[in-house]
Amino acid sequence: MTMTKAEVLDLLKENQNERGIAHWKKRAEKNGKLKSYGIGLTQLRKLAKKIGRNHKLALQLWKTKVYDAKVIGLLIDEPKVITREQVEEQVEDLRAGQLTHVFASCDATLAKAPFAFELAQEWMESEDEVRRQCAYGLVYELSKKNIEGMDDEYLLELIEVIRETIHDEEMWVRESMNGALIGVGKRNKKLNKAAVRAAKAIGQVDIDYGDDNSCEPVDVLKHLTSDYIKQKLGV
Repeated sequence: MTMTKAEVLDLLKENQNERGIAHWKKRAEKNGKLKSYGIGLTQLRKLAKKIGRNHKLALQLWKTKVYDAKVIGLLIDEPKVITREQVEEQVEDLRAGQLTHVFASCDATLAKAPFAFELAQEWMESEDEVRRQCAYGLVYELSKKNIEGMDDEYLLELIEVIRETIHDEEMWVRESMNGALIGVGKRNKKLNKAAVRAAKAIGQVDIDYGDDNSCEPVDVLKHLTSDYIKQKLGV
């Protein structure tokens, strides 16, 4: 049975997390005018599976002022129904709240859309830093799949772009580039070696998470040279 927007909001309220709410309120000035039930992404994914895919409901939830509802909307949208016009409008709203990472990554719908790779390529060249951040988030997600045009030759060139430009980028784009480098470097032995060389050349990438002591910049080299990756790729 299809849930309504009101029922989803009730479900979120039932699953609210007081600790998460307190953390959200501490960062209120960075969250725009959105409220939150403090629910973690892992739990939101479980709730999204319970709700099921529904494009109309996804759009309704996106229009709310509730962060958790917006995330659910991103998770339950339908890949074959989502449109370029829709995502171009949604990306403009990402400046309110911490939605950018979820929008392009975290198994959300956008990376599953037929036009995701084309969009990522366009957004990498955008003058808008939020779109560039999303572009590299999409690369991370798409690196897990076999996308037409996203072959080794393309990805080797992309690794070089990241190596040459990452330190000149805006902070959150840098973070997203780090993620993309990890994703690409996990695909095969050739790309792993290129990504490792790039990570060594790049060195430390500074990300300021403010007063959030639970976050620190990802160690790209550590990820790309882990025992698991070495064994998986035969490096």
